[in-house]
Amino acid sequence: MENELIELIEACKRGEPSAQRQVYARFSSMLFAVAIRYTNTRQDAEDVAQEAWVKVFRHLKSFSENNSFEGWLRRIVVNTAITHYRRNLKHVHHVDMDDVHATPRDLEAFKDLEFTKGELEHAIGQLPPGYGMVFKLYIIDGFKHKEIAEQLGIDLNTSKSQLSRARRFLQEVLAGMSKRAKEIES
Repeated sequence: MENELIELIEACKRGEPSAQRQVYARFSSMLFAVAIRYTNTRQDAEDVAQEAWVKVFRHLKSFSENNSFEGWLRRIVVNTAITHYRRNLKHVHHVDMDDVHATPRDLEAFKDLEFTKGELEHAIGQLPPGYGMVFKLYIIDGFKHKEIAEQLGIDLNTSKSQLSRARRFLQEVLAGMSKRAKEIES
């Protein structure tokens, strides 16, 4: 870790407001980007980011310079987003894998097609909240189904079925986008 960042973190640990402002300015965009990936609205992302910053400064003394500061921040934001999701969850659906009839071929059906980063983000943003949370945790952040199930308070099979359904949903959205693009080209 660079010396300047270590000094800033140490100053934050001492409670120096100017150092806290500098850390906030340096990492707020990254922290917000992670928050918005796990929420459905900008307002929810702002709430998650604000709550995460409170946790960052409250628990900064537990951070060890031997670890990645950005990784530590990301973990706090993801955990805060999960807590936010669980707190706002209206209905918990436990679905057994036996109830999932179709097995999607992931996004392999689209390997010959090209989508921009923006198009993929738009498609992922359309996922229903449960599907989206599991998809992002599994695909983007690399959590295992067991970890996802524990963090979200759902059954392991529910995590698997939510991922399966998210993939199927994305296939349909991307197929529609591809079809519309071909129609425009014609």
